[in-house]
Formats: sequence, structure tokens, C-alpha cells
Amino acid sequence: MLLQYLALKRATKPHGFISDEEVRDEIVKNRVDMKGFDRLGRPMAYIYGARHVPGRHDLDGFKRYVAYVLDKICTRLPVGQEKFAAVIDLRGWGYANCDIRGYVAALDIMQSYYPERLGRVFLIHVPYMFMAAWKVVYPFIDDKTKKKFVFVAYRDLDATLRDAIDEYQLLEEYGGKLKL
Repeated sequence: MLLQYLALKRATKPHGFISDEEVRDEIVKNRVDMKGFDRLGRPMAYIYGARHVPGRHDLDGFKRYVAYVLDKICTRLPVGQEKFAAVIDLRGWGYANCDIRGYVAALDIMQSYYPERLGRVFLIHVPYMFMAAWKVVYPFIDDKTKKKFVFVAYRDLDATLRDAIDEYQLLEEYGGKLKL
């Protein structure tokens, strides 16, 4: 695993890190917001699935962006905390946003090079069509990681997010008081 990580690091981080400028084209798509913490003190990432359009990026560039985002969220980990949490909002997600290769690549990077950093992922506003893509990706997810994904029904959205995230740490668009 260490050799694999070093190979990924050489390929995606030739200078030891990924600068904002190297992934500027991906950053401007505003697919990820990192703000607030859950009740366990894990930094939160809010990911907007409908803002991902696979035809507008190359896979290597996307992998670099995924590593960039994971590095950024890991720099937000408080002392003593080793995991982060995420809300993946799939409102507006459709066929044009489906990227099985990208999803599998992102999962591989997270599971192989950032093992056990993921605490919990809440999937919200999940369209029926997404479930077909999920069935393709699901077998590639490590058993420990599978347990960290929580599909939240619309009727349970408010209660589930408020149970996991204090209202002052939850974004306003999800009923909290945290401004972007």
C-alpha cells in the first residue's frame, strides 16, 4: 500500500502538494464546500453532485482534484480527530452527471490513500436514477466504507442532519445557521 501511495503522490503531487492553480478549472465548478463540524468534531464537506459533469474533465485531472479536496479536508482535522464527514447533495443530479469511472476512481483514492479518514456520508435528495449508478459502484466499496454511507429520505432529512450536526455548524440551506 505504501508503494501505491508513493506512486499516486508522484503522479498527482509532483511538488509535494497540489496547488490551487493546478486544479483551478475544477475549483471554479464549486462542487465542494468545506464548512463546519459534526457533533463528533469531524470537519464537514458538502458535495454537490449535480455540479459534476464528466464530459468537461479528464479523468487524471479529476483524480488530482479528488486528492486535492481530500488533502484540504484533512488539513481541517482538529488535533485528536482522524475522520471527516460529508453531505452529498444529489438534488438535480441526472444522467449528464453520471460518471462511473470518476466515482470508482474517487473511491479508490479515498480507500487506498486516505484509509479510515471517512467518518460518515449522508446522501440526500437522491433521485431514483442515481440508484442504478450506485449499484454499479457499490461492489467497489470496501465493506467498512459501505457502512459509512447513509441514504437519507426526504421526510427524515431535517431530523437526521440535526441529529448529526449542531444547527450552528449546519449550512443554512439545510436548515442550520451556518452561512457560506
